[in-house]
Amino acid sequence: MSQYLLNSATTTGAGTAWQERDTTASSTYTYHSFQAIGSTSASTGAATVLIQVSNDGTNFITLGTITLSLTTSPSSDGFAANINWQYYRANLTAISGTGASVTVLMKG
Repeated sequence: MSQYLLNSATTTGAGTAWQERDTTASSTYTYHSFQAIGSTSASTGAATVLIQVSNDGTNFITLGTITLSLTTSPSSDGFAANINWQYYRANLTAISGTGASVTVLMKG
């Protein structure tokens, strides 16, 4: 099941950090994929999303960057990583365009 890190975000800022469940080491997921989807209601725009991770929930580092060119048709990009952190979040650092919005999903 995918986890929403951002859901139809229209302004910059970090989403709420998602915390990995406490599980035994043998059952912990290490493969994660991240996908950003965005669009505008008119014309064109752009968005930049940082995927950030942390082990203490306070000090985040950037795992990767997703850049989208936005139009009225949804655009999407993403990446996958073999990692295991305690906290994951999406940070929308730039968004432009009429009615622009971005959703970020994580699977893993």
